Amino acid sequence: MSVMTRRSLAAIVASGVCVASASADLVVGWTIPTAFPSGAGNVPIGTSYSVGIGDQGAAAAGTNLSSVHQLASSGANNTSYTSPAGNGSQYAFSSNVWKAGDYYQASFSGTGYSDLSFGWDFTRSPTGPATWTVIMSVDGGSNWSTLLATFTPIVNSATPTGAGTWNTTTYNAAYTSSIALGAVADNAGSILVRVQATVDSVNSTGVYQAGGTARIDNVFINGTAVPAPGAIALLGVAGLAGLRRRR
Repeated sequence: MSVMTRRSLAAIVASGVCVASASADLVVGWTIPTAFPSGAGNVPIGTSYSVGIGDQGAAAAGTNLSSVHQLASSGANNTSYTSPAGNGSQYAFSSNVWKAGDYYQASFSGTGYSDLSFGWDFTRSPTGPATWTVIMSVDGGSNWSTLLATFTPIVNSATPTGAGTWNTTTYNAAYTSSIALGAVADNAGSILVRVQATVDSVNSTGVYQAGGTARIDNVFINGTAVPAPGAIALLGVAGLAGLRRRR
């Protein structure tokens, strides 16, 4: 199934959030097309990791999907970034050592678009953070608004205890959500959207679990292209010309 077909299907089945129109234009998206470095001594570690510009849509400066962690508050455990199987795609963006406040962030421009929406596939391990929020800034991070107060990701596990594990060949719409960004994002030059943990990663007894992971994939920003003022003027002239011809 194609990426855009999966988006359309997700718009139909996602529940509890606003979804994008199937006719919306893709502004930018990430499907993690290449594997992260792996093997002894090669896995990226540290406070953050970015996959850079989207593999679809506009490739503008400052466009990236990143994961940011509070390494200093995590003791001796370094956050590591890996690319396991996605939700019906070859790779996903995964990281561990989660503390409340850590996040995945999409950075992009909404210039030339209205009716923007943010869609994402998300899952966690049994010890990954259980509750998350989605927030947005249109002023470089000085102020934030809440898009989704709280959501609980489905654990990446096989039925009957879960919705099925992520794999490279089969897309599972149960893991997909999409939410409208609102009028404040229309034509905004710089937009940040964070999927942010609100609790630490813990085990079944409530003890901090550094190895708990969260995984994101198929991140898509859709919107409606807004005609430039010059284009609108030309349409008006063409309309008048047509009216004169009919008369």
